[in-house]
Amino acid sequence: MKIFDSVKKEKVVFKPLEEGKVSLYVCGPTVYDDAHLGHAKSALVFDLLTRVLTANGYEVTYARNITDIDDKIIKKAKKQNKTIKEITDFYTEAFHKEMNAIGVSRPDIEPKATESLDAMYELIQKLLDNGYAYQTDDGDVYFDTAKDNDYLSLSKRVQDEDDKQERVESSSKKKNQADFALWKSVKDDSITFNSPFGAGRPGWHLECSAMIEKHLAKPNLEASIDIHGGGADLLFPHHENESAQTRCSTNHKLASYWMHNGFVNIDGEKMSKSLGNSFFLKDALKEYDGEVLRFYLLSTHYRSNFNFNTEDLASSKKRLDKLYRLKKRLFGMTIQNAHTGFQEKLLDALSDDLNISQALSLIDEMVSSANETLDTAGKHKALKKETLSNLAYIEIILGFGIKNPFEYFQFGIDEDTKNTINKLIEKRDEAKKAKDFELSDKLRDEILEFGVNLMDTPSGTFWEKI
Repeated sequence: MKIFDSVKKEKVVFKPLEEGKVSLYVCGPTVYDDAHLGHAKSALVFDLLTRVLTANGYEVTYARNITDIDDKIIKKAKKQNKTIKEITDFYTEAFHKEMNAIGVSRPDIEPKATESLDAMYELIQKLLDNGYAYQTDDGDVYFDTAKDNDYLSLSKRVQDEDDKQERVESSSKKKNQADFALWKSVKDDSITFNSPFGAGRPGWHLECSAMIEKHLAKPNLEASIDIHGGGADLLFPHHENESAQTRCSTNHKLASYWMHNGFVNIDGEKMSKSLGNSFFLKDALKEYDGEVLRFYLLSTHYRSNFNFNTEDLASSKKRLDKLYRLKKRLFGMTIQNAHTGFQEKLLDALSDDLNISQALSLIDEMVSSANETLDTAGKHKALKKETLSNLAYIEIILGFGIKNPFEYFQFGIDEDTKNTINKLIEKRDEAKKAKDFELSDKLRDEILEFGVNLMDTPSGTFWEKI
């Protein structure tokens, strides 16, 4: 398997720290607001990565954190007159629900910042003991970037005096402009945590390093984890500072490989709350089926910036529709797993740094070829067995085509209407059994008035939106 390493700036052959095992950590959401398309893109990319690693025979341990300590959370809690936990629980639950809607599996480990404070205190103390951190008269603890000879080795940046290193106001008592907060002293009546360094809150970069050491790192390995992932915007300063903290507290690398996904643009403009074009995932899910969004957001290579627009989404849906129409042709048949050349080619494509373009081209070819052969070969059992096996493999490795094909084409019909149609179908089935064909035809006409098509199959009667 090959992946593009963000540090080496090239595609490299992946070699795990431990044979047959992979440890993966991805920066998760700060739960003070709804998830947007950028969150969805990143979550989908690393969901795909875990699927491909697993398909290659690796035992994957995947961790993604929940940041539930942040000034934005505190600000929203005060504004809404709620507790911090009420805010973070609400948005964490919403995040999980929306990730589930687009087929993103839950990570094996999902630590919260509030549950990892002891690990953060331990890391800060190690940095103080090793001479890489210092505490100011105000009680703040900073990482001393001048002491780390390898600082900026991750991002390959030249330090800019104007670079902002933290989400909290900078102190005039820092030794260097580049130094970043490990612990920020807070002396007012806002939310604080009692630490060995005084009352305050942890720095932005601290929690990920601490969580990785607590949950994933193993002794005597050259790095804490195999792969660290996240959005391209996190490379500097967040991942740079994470890397420095771990390197200087443990004397080994944080990660063997770094992977970063591109930005999401809305109609050609970078997605930003300040620009008012931050498209919330919950709003997109009102307009589009979750699997359609998954297919669309993964259709561009993960390292490329993604330009979200409704025209491309409509085209992408038509591509997915073809897969579902093939699945509908084979509906009701029992799947018997069989290894095929198509599956091997698909895994080879995705094992080449998640080459989604090649993977989707292979799927298009398979769908077209299967339809053409089914048209000429009719009910050829061997062909159907192979095609069903290929569709099942796509479900496993890409997360597409999982739904009942008839229900997939029902998106956009409200639940009350669905229930009404299904009840009319039940009545029609009863009329057909009673050989009351006049009533059966009347009920059929009534159903068609909802703008749907009816399909009578050996497995029952199904309908879909026209």
